[in-house]
Amino acid sequence: MGIAAVAKAFGDIRAALAVLDAEVDGAGSLPFSEADPLAGLADGCLDVLAGAREVEAGIAGLKAKAAVKYSDTAWAVAGPDAPVVAQEMAVAAEIGCVLALGPRAASSFLATAHALTTSLPRTLAALRAGVISWQHAVVMADETASLDPAGAAALEAHFLDPDVLDPARGCPVGEMPAHRFRVKARMWRERHHAESIEKRHARSVADRRVELRPDQDGMAWLSACLPADQALAGWNRLTAAARGSQGPDEPRSMAQLRADIFADAVLGSGTPTSMDARGTAAGTGEGADVPSWPIRAQVLVTVPVFSLMGRTDEPAVLDGYGPIPASMARRLVADGAGSFHRVLVDPRDGAPLEIGRTSYRLTKAMRAWLRMRDGKCPFPGCSNNSLDNEADHILAWHNGGTTGISNLGQPCPKHHRLRHTTGWKPTPATKNEPPGWISPTGRHYKSEHQDWESPHWPGGLRPGSADFFRHGTSPGEEAIERFLRSRA
Repeated sequence: MGIAAVAKAFGDIRAALAVLDAEVDGAGSLPFSEADPLAGLADGCLDVLAGAREVEAGIAGLKAKAAVKYSDTAWAVAGPDAPVVAQEMAVAAEIGCVLALGPRAASSFLATAHALTTSLPRTLAALRAGVISWQHAVVMADETASLDPAGAAALEAHFLDPDVLDPARGCPVGEMPAHRFRVKARMWRERHHAESIEKRHARSVADRRVELRPDQDGMAWLSACLPADQALAGWNRLTAAARGSQGPDEPRSMAQLRADIFADAVLGSGTPTSMDARGTAAGTGEGADVPSWPIRAQVLVTVPVFSLMGRTDEPAVLDGYGPIPASMARRLVADGAGSFHRVLVDPRDGAPLEIGRTSYRLTKAMRAWLRMRDGKCPFPGCSNNSLDNEADHILAWHNGGTTGISNLGQPCPKHHRLRHTTGWKPTPATKNEPPGWISPTGRHYKSEHQDWESPHWPGGLRPGSADFFRHGTSPGEEAIERFLRSRA
């Protein structure tokens, strides 16, 4: 039936959209609820949103398949003698015109579509089934681009195959925002990439740079690409200085304070200026006091024990950033950076084993344990890392709740307020799993879980070949203690 079948199918889709549009307007033949029409309409709109998300994903999968099929057909029609670069531009231009995309966006769309249809079958199937969105598929294509076929298949399976050995835990990929999926996918890729992160980091350090990008209304972006530990330490320093400048007479927000302190540091003053209502700086003349802004933030560096000892080069994890080379983690520990707290993980299962010696007091240790368990604010989709989060009793103290890890969450200030001022409520937590959330409509949303993995073992050693962590002393414990004491 060809063109006629396509036209009829899209006509049916448009008719279905008209029906759904009428339902959202409350103009359907029957209300969502006879007993409570208003609440029923609200709940029905959420059902429409959920269904629309699935249909959009299916349409995105169809677009990817159609684009690749058009590309293959266009190449076949052009023949083997067609100039390669010119033909690629022609294909991307045609797709860009049909989808109203610029040349770069069209080429990027076509590249992702090729990856999905040729090497990421699970991702394409999940997209067409409405399990994940197009944004999730783009993340998968980006994060597997530098992997060999076996590595790409393994990353796909980890997140999309529930029957694979050691699948991803917690909130399913399709139920978290794509930017959160990118964090988890990158974490997995760095652990399993065939080429050592040490080698890739050594190459990337050569690309460090500062960039200037003009923006609207007389503004511009000044950004720097730096090694992760330097960038995060700088951010924490700005945050600590901005927090220290807050007070009842300070009208600027945290974001404005960070920007002003950063500008003063770059321009040589080092003193946080005051701003008038127009954003004009004041009080930066000669003779102004230049205070020292120590890095007061506490950042966890999670290091596999053998990696800390130099026996393997397995990546460590820097709280608020993600995977970093083992050499960077060893340097942070060895230099005794006061804002970085070491976290060792068990060689047998990857679980947190010990918090740095400065965190043994109960309140600090519990706070650090919460940060290890959750990694960020546990509210769905939130990326606020542990630095600015607030400990919160899930079952309130006055209702009999205890001050234990299983009864604590660490929401960011925004979602802490949301919990206490609206109908959003956290679900129970455990020592190893952060709380999920129940919305005012009764829908349950799972939390993200940290993807702990068994660390890599040095050559010649395997689990069970040595008792590293029994009570008393063991060769492993003595070696670790000697190593740590030498860095104290």
